[in-house]
Amino acid sequence: MKKLIAFGLMMCLAAMVWGQSDHLTFKGVPIDGTLSEFSAKLQQKGLMYIYQEDGTAMFSGEFAGYKGCHIGAYSSNNTGNVSKVGVIFPYFDTWSGLYNNYSSLKYMLTQKYGTPTSCTEKFDGYSEPSDDKDRMYRVQFDRCKYDTTWMTDKGEIQLHITHNDSLDCYVVLLYWDNLNYEKEQSSAMDDL
Repeated sequence: MKKLIAFGLMMCLAAMVWGQSDHLTFKGVPIDGTLSEFSAKLQQKGLMYIYQEDGTAMFSGEFAGYKGCHIGAYSSNNTGNVSKVGVIFPYFDTWSGLYNNYSSLKYMLTQKYGTPTSCTEKFDGYSEPSDDKDRMYRVQFDRCKYDTTWMTDKGEIQLHITHNDSLDCYVVLLYWDNLNYEKEQSSAMDDL
C-alpha cells in the first residue's frame, strides 16, 4: 500500500512539473511555438485575428478588461518561434485618461509580478507641465518618459506611454520570452 501511495504522489508531482512552462505567458498561453500555433491559441482565448505579414500576426479584442486593444505577436525569421507579444491599448486625447490607464495596468502588473525592476515617470523640460494639454503635447513630442519594466526568470514585461506617427497617444505593454529571445540571439550570433 505504501508503494502505491508513493507511486501516486510521484505521478502527481511529475504531472505538475511537466505541466509547467519555462516560457513567459500571455493570456495564459506560453509565448512559444510557431506564429500559426500561437495565433490559433490566441483565437481560442477570444481574440479576433486580423492579418499576418512578415513574421507578425495582428489581433484585436479585450485584454485585462480593456476593450478595443490591438495585439501583435512577433516571430523571428531565424527561429520561426514567437518571442514577443505587444498590446496597444485604446487611444486617449487627455492626459488623465492616458495616465489612469497606465497606472491601473502598472498596479495590476505589480500585483502579479512584484515590484518593478525599473520605473521612470517624468516629463522632460525646464518645468513641470502646467495642464492636461501641456502633458499631452509632451507625450506627442517625445518629452514624456513613463516606462516601467518587470524582469522575471521567464522574461521581461514593459509598460509605457507613447504615441504613433499620427500623434495618437496610448499605453503599450510588451512581453519578451527569455528562452525564445535567447534562441534568436544565438541564431543571429551564428551568422556573425
